[in-house]
Amino acid sequence: MVTDYSLGDIITLKKKHPCGEVIWRVDRIGADIGIVCQGCNRKLIIARSDLEKRTRSHKKV
Repeated sequence: MVTDYSLGDIITLKKKHPCGEVIWRVDRIGADIGIVCQGCNRKLIIARSDLEKRTRSHKKV
């Protein structure tokens, strides 16, 4: 199943970021998805397939 991501969507990942946050915001769409940590504003680009495996929940905005 392919998840449909939109800019600004909120994603909760299974593992915590080193800053302690698990909530991320979608910043870039394409074959790779850009996400931004809501705790420290660190940007991360991750393959769509890897993001789908690591996602616990996804909220559309």
